[in-house]
Amino acid sequence: MTTSHSQRHAPQLRVPATYMRGGTSKGVFFTLDDLPDFARAPGKPRDALLLRVIGSPDPYGKQTDGMGGATSSTSKVVIIAKSAVPGHDVDYLYGQVPIEGDFIDWSGNCGNLSSAVGPFAIANGLVDADRVPRTGIATVRIWQANIGKTIVAHVPMTEGEVQETGDFELDGVTFPAAEIALEFLDPADEGEDGGAMFPTGNLTDELEVPGVGAFRATLINAGVPMVFVDAAALGFDGTELQPAINADKAMLARLEAIRAVGAVRMGLIHDVSEAAARPLTPKIAFVAPPKDYVSSSGKGIDATGIDLNARAISMGKLHHAMMGTASVAIATAAAVPGTVVNTAAGGGSRGAVRFGHPSGTMRVGADVAQVDGQWVATKAVMSRSARVLMEGVVRVPRGQVAAD
Repeated sequence: MTTSHSQRHAPQLRVPATYMRGGTSKGVFFTLDDLPDFARAPGKPRDALLLRVIGSPDPYGKQTDGMGGATSSTSKVVIIAKSAVPGHDVDYLYGQVPIEGDFIDWSGNCGNLSSAVGPFAIANGLVDADRVPRTGIATVRIWQANIGKTIVAHVPMTEGEVQETGDFELDGVTFPAAEIALEFLDPADEGEDGGAMFPTGNLTDELEVPGVGAFRATLINAGVPMVFVDAAALGFDGTELQPAINADKAMLARLEAIRAVGAVRMGLIHDVSEAAARPLTPKIAFVAPPKDYVSSSGKGIDATGIDLNARAISMGKLHHAMMGTASVAIATAAAVPGTVVNTAAGGGSRGAVRFGHPSGTMRVGADVAQVDGQWVATKAVMSRSARVLMEGVVRVPRGQVAAD
């Protein structure tokens, strides 16, 4: 069947959207009802639309013809709807868009963009008005649909509007903004289907990685599945910045190989060959005891002000700061004596941890306990900020996505 000239050159689709910063990430936010009919259900048509919005797949690696920013932190989409889950205000679905890949990874959450969900939901009338004070703190209960978890966002309100400006400073974000406190409830509880905070039943495991070596690792599922290894085992001291890691393709390949073996050990995939199709989870990070360093902004970080240093890989590259979900995992693992993270932090028990990352430092709290011999996490808490950068409509070439 041939396509007519008028069909090929029809006007672009216009889809209402909001471009938001949340924490140290940026993404394009949609309400479910604003998506074209063909994209309101999961599947290839939806993915094709959202890929084109972001500008992927892009073999040039720049996402010039889309909204993506050519980094893992800025190649993200979010879909928000009024919640169908009792006791929640909104459902939050997050998609990580690979820059050069022709798919979207829906397997995990973005902790940074979680901070933008409450403000977006309030501004778009998705939270019942009687639950939002004119001035004060609005509590928004979010169902994180990717992983089936509850996030509670505490959003400041001023004179009937979401307060976005303030004096809260977040390393990795240049300008101050209003503080949004986030509670991640039961971040390691995987429900009736099994799954545990430590999927292998061990606080540490020995990962044998063919052609790379053996690594002592902590495999944990808290906030997001994570593989933690000692920085020293990789030849690092934990103070590395992006150029030192991202310019070393051989090292990135080693880290990906370790991540793939960890994914198999955690039961997330059956074979290491499947890891490439699941780049979002698990994540891999390396940790080290506190040490002075200079952050990417040029600010000196004093070892006496942190408990450990942590560096995490996101979508194959060293993250410029720290993913929010990874921060939950860091705090949870640090609270359990005997993990790789706890050891790097000096051992003992702790309810909160401050760690150094490439852009500065971050503090995250975690409540853990042993129940019937198993470690469980009941809550992790952190503060972020969020801001609307642009709102209106995003345009998508009609002939390059499914017809509506």
